[in-house]
Amino acid sequence: MSPGPGYAPPGPLPDTAIAAPPATPGPAPATARTARLESIDFVRGLAMVIMALDHVREHVHKGATLYDPTDLSRAGAALFLTRWITHFCAPAFVFLAGTGTFLWARGRTPAETSRYLLTRGLWLILLEMTVVNAEWNFGPTMHNIILQVIWALGCSTVVLAALVRLPLFAIFAAGSLMIVGHNLFDDVSPESLGWFGNLWRVLHVQGPIPWGQGNALLIVYPLVPWIGVMAVGYVFGALYTQPATSRRAQTLIWGALLTVGFVVLRALDAYGDPGSWSPQPDLGYSVLSFLNCQKYPPSLLYLLMTLGPFLLLLGLLEFGIPRLGSWLVVYGRVPLFFYLVHLLVIDLLSIVLAIVQFGPRVLDAFANGPPADYGYSLGVAYLVWIGLVAALYPLCRWYAGVKARSRARWVRYV
Repeated sequence: MSPGPGYAPPGPLPDTAIAAPPATPGPAPATARTARLESIDFVRGLAMVIMALDHVREHVHKGATLYDPTDLSRAGAALFLTRWITHFCAPAFVFLAGTGTFLWARGRTPAETSRYLLTRGLWLILLEMTVVNAEWNFGPTMHNIILQVIWALGCSTVVLAALVRLPLFAIFAAGSLMIVGHNLFDDVSPESLGWFGNLWRVLHVQGPIPWGQGNALLIVYPLVPWIGVMAVGYVFGALYTQPATSRRAQTLIWGALLTVGFVVLRALDAYGDPGSWSPQPDLGYSVLSFLNCQKYPPSLLYLLMTLGPFLLLLGLLEFGIPRLGSWLVVYGRVPLFFYLVHLLVIDLLSIVLAIVQFGPRVLDAFANGPPADYGYSLGVAYLVWIGLVAALYPLCRWYAGVKARSRARWVRYV
């Protein structure tokens, strides 16, 4: 099942950047540092679990390939919100990838940090084009290579390998300019740029780049805003060298400012998103229209809408991790492992569910892709999601232990 324009698969980030303590102690005491790392792992784990819901919906829900779940002319509120809540995942991953890099780099030279980021980024790009692409296409293929969130993380990491040699204020300025200013170029089409059109697709416009005979690279995640998000996340990591009370206050303030900024700019409807919101027949759908911002590439309003509440949550977690949600930390410690395994399991579940629905005629029914009548209700998709997350917990807990004990270099990359 190949994702279409409405698809949004969030992906993992450099997990060892958070899981491993800094090489040299910072000013914060050890107990504060441990709590801080758990708060970040908690947020990543929550994002991974929500991400899995969207992927299950893509594979299991009837009509997932027929229309965009954020199309309010066709989708109901439950389906819209099921899709919308997953918008928080990718910004959290990419932002915390930058934060984790800052924490990992403490006590290391810029050259050492750059080398690690370069190799890590290239590895993620390769992984996207091979293993992840095969998982989304139900088998290895080079005809249509889908470049999604792992690709965006990898490319952003490669760029960050150069940016880390700059002062923090310069990194913050560059990242902020990408986030705030890229919507100024929304009206520039690849076709108007001639030879540079394909580069513009890589940087700013979602779409295919043909290569060879009948082959294409499908750019699902254009890069520019994501590079900016990772860069700003890297600078945000500097807050974790401050005392807990100061860090908590600044995180909450920034979260509130971004959230309020989204509400004000969206209400003005003058800049920050290519699409306008409009009043609907009832208040509930008017709110959904207000929240329906562009993700490909992520608009300024999309990033304010997601990063604001995300920072508020991160600040609140400085008071402590909720006991009922402590299990989420396990997923947050092994995000790349979870990502790769959960896609494989969803593939297998999809095959089983297709056989259950179509029986012996399943091969004929799927000869040209998923048939229009394939799939189950949204309720069934939720049940499959809950079962998937529960089933992967013991495996993720085991691998988290392996990562904690192992000194092998390859473990840092999975």
